[in-house]
Amino acid sequence: MSNPQQLRYTKEHEWLSTPEDGVATVGITEFAANALGDVVFAQLPEVGDTVTAGEACGELESTKSVSDLYAPVTGEVVETNQDVVDDPSLVNSAPYEGGWLFKVRVAEEPGELLTADEYQDFSGN
Repeated sequence: MSNPQQLRYTKEHEWLSTPEDGVATVGITEFAANALGDVVFAQLPEVGDTVTAGEACGELESTKSVSDLYAPVTGEVVETNQDVVDDPSLVNSAPYEGGWLFKVRVAEEPGELLTADEYQDFSGN
């Protein structure tokens, strides 16, 4: 698996884009998508919600299990990916492109985020 170098990663298997104008995009990694199996339902935070780094802010349900979605940063949700709500399989087929989950206006600098190489070492992929 190839983890995009420009992204940062969490130990909970989320990725975060570099904030543009203070807004970062959040998704789950290909490793997490493969571990989950076929994603069949996505419960994402609502626009206007405040998410807190390291805390659960939604769920992804697959044919295997239900997994919490954790916020990699603290901030206000400014957009959710309606395409993923309508077709959760995008999380599996395009985790770094069309399968992104939400965008957040970052209120606090992210804590411990991993580089692509550090995440690869951590996840063993």
